[in-house]
Amino acid sequence: QLHLVESGGGLVQAGASLTITCTSSDRYFDSDAMGWFRQPPEKAREFVAAINWSGGSTDYADSVKGRFTISRDNAKKTVYLQMNNLVPADTAVYYCAGRTDNPYARTSRYDIEYATWGRGTQVTVTS
Repeated sequence: QLHLVESGGGLVQAGASLTITCTSSDRYFDSDAMGWFRQPPEKAREFVAAINWSGGSTDYADSVKGRFTISRDNAKKTVYLQMNNLVPADTAVYYCAGRTDNPYARTSRYDIEYATWGRGTQVTVTS
């Protein structure tokens, strides 16, 4: 069974930066497109960012573009989400997801296209 484990969440003040990490158990991680989603309190889960298998293609939600950066290290089977200039509206549980059933797939904004999910990490931004 594949596992994704997120880490690095926490409580920060508005304007701060935070990097969250997702580590995969998939031996074929280097062929998996990966994504970050988030679920704010009492709201639906939403797309944040995605990266293709090589790291050569990325996609961002408009709400985070220019502030967040997704990256990956295939040797470490890890994907990162660097978050700068955080605002209270970024408060959410952040989930890592992998397109583990579709090797070399392109990035996707649709959670239904991700086969494997982590349990999430809480990010709280105070004003």
